[in-house]
Amino acid sequence: MYIVLPHKKIQKMKAIKITYWATTVIVTIMSIYTAYAYLTQDAMLQAFRHLGYPDYFRVELAYGKVIGAILLIAPVSARIKEWVYAGFVITYVSAFIAHTASGDPVNYRVMPLIFLAFLIVSYLTYHKRSPVLKTA
Repeated sequence: MYIVLPHKKIQKMKAIKITYWATTVIVTIMSIYTAYAYLTQDAMLQAFRHLGYPDYFRVELAYGKVIGAILLIAPVSARIKEWVYAGFVITYVSAFIAHTASGDPVNYRVMPLIFLAFLIVSYLTYHKRSPVLKTA
């Protein structure tokens, strides 16, 4: 037997679900794109050198972003999702710090913060989503 929810409650749940998926897909697509760029574009190799990172870190970060992106949209346990979100937070905050410390232009500094904001919205709506309530 299902509990009938008020129309406004259903609309709110729908809005939360749409917001969750929209922000999560944005983070996922950006992570996969940047991972691809890290592995294929010479400009990214130069950018990592400019920031003072060794070349293996660029490759390691690319694979980590692909794995994180997959786990972010995959139906995995809540514990794994929490670790994925934490990993992306560390990545975005570290990118902001690295670009700031190296004196990069403002747009290089702001982009990680923009994607951090999308990630935060994804995280908050991930926790607000709830399945349809069932009774015994």
